Amino acid sequence: MPLSENEQKILSEIEKHLQQSDPRLAREVGETTVYRHALGSVRWNALGFLVGLGLMVGTLQFHFLLAFAGFLVMLVSALALERNMRLMGRAGVNQVTRAFRAANPNIRRRQEDEPESP
Repeated sequence: MPLSENEQKILSEIEKHLQQSDPRLAREVGETTVYRHALGSVRWNALGFLVGLGLMVGTLQFHFLLAFAGFLVMLVSALALERNMRLMGRAGVNQVTRAFRAANPNIRRRQEDEPESP
């Protein structure tokens, strides 16, 4: 539900007052997102998944229990990743992908340069 004009006016006045009284806090609040913690967890979960995959593939020819341990690391990381993505919701995932694309502009450029398949 969108804010009314009166609510938007009050909110902008509060924002101006905050910027005048404590500009450092206003900058920190403006740069911080609700999803920053979840993004860190997503990165660690993805890293854990890749480490588990490497452990599983790398040790499968030596000992099946080590490969199984790698599978368990992968499984736990994948479940935690799914849980964090679900907690973030669609808005959080969209914000994370926008931040990732902003940090890596070459990815978008490559996707636009590729011809569409018929």
